[in-house]
Amino acid sequence: MSVTVKKIDFQELLDAYLIRERVFVEEQKVPKEFEIDEFENVCQHYLARDDDGKAIGTARWRKTDRGFKLERFAILKEWRGKGIGSLLVKKVLEDVQANKLNDQELVYLHSQVDAIPLYAKFGFKQVGKQFEECGILHCEMTLTI
Repeated sequence: MSVTVKKIDFQELLDAYLIRERVFVEEQKVPKEFEIDEFENVCQHYLARDDDGKAIGTARWRKTDRGFKLERFAILKEWRGKGIGSLLVKKVLEDVQANKLNDQELVYLHSQVDAIPLYAKFGFKQVGKQFEECGILHCEMTLTI
């Protein structure tokens, strides 16, 4: 099995939306109106595809006043536990690194509690207390690059 992860353009964004709808809206019961937001057009989006070109995972990042916010990491259920999340995190962090303007930049995200170990492998540290977002327990995690 080989999986590729690449930054996508507007024409491929539908594939990312379909994955996010399956994972967040259908599986995790996030209200659909919270899934697509006002930041879609300012984010850098990514897709992971399998050997056959099928979209199996997605993620995005955007620049904020605080730094770089990583968001919307979603892997299709049948592909979880196979390293796809790590491939996405690695690719997103490489791109963030290439886009940073200062010697040190804050990278942060709101991790679902069960995904904390994934981000910790890349050096992210948990900050503050856990909180609920869209009915799912999260925590903020940060990394300085």
